[in-house]
Amino acid sequence: MTLLRGWLLFLAFNINLAQENLEEVPVQPDFDSRKVEGRWLTIQLATSHRDLVLPTDPLRLSLYSIGTRDSGDVDFVLFEKGEGMCTGLNVTVHPTGLPGQYQGTFEEGSMHVHFVSTDYNHLILYVRLEDNEVINLWALLARRMLADPTWLGKYLVFVERFHLQKAPIFNTADQCPPQKDLDEATA
Repeated sequence: MTLLRGWLLFLAFNINLAQENLEEVPVQPDFDSRKVEGRWLTIQLATSHRDLVLPTDPLRLSLYSIGTRDSGDVDFVLFEKGEGMCTGLNVTVHPTGLPGQYQGTFEEGSMHVHFVSTDYNHLILYVRLEDNEVINLWALLARRMLADPTWLGKYLVFVERFHLQKAPIFNTADQCPPQKDLDEATA
């Protein structure tokens, strides 16, 4: 739960005016999950729960890549870096039957993912974690670190609309782990 919650927090911030329901969050029309497969870098993060993402927190999670399965499931490969160690983590979500929308469960709650907007080189991703509270996370991802002003502008519209606050970003995958750990995370 700590890793999953941390990953979701890695994407988020706080104000009670955030999304009340999933229907308020758009999705990419004609979304093709196969086209988002591969390596992604985090350009911007925002959340509805600022107190959960502090720069002093020793746990650092970063998205490494997105993969798909023949079943339609989507896998997120993440890396956790803390206390001198870096390990891989694989989170899988399942299609809801609605384009661009996925869900998964964990021991204490559920997770919903919306692929909000993409040209398949840039991606705005929304993650909603529900356990004893609701945490809304937004990320602007790109295949390269250069920030495209058009995509940054689209992303910032959501940040303003949902009264989100910026979160620190981490792209630690290039700093760790060895290839064998990546293979284990994606197995």
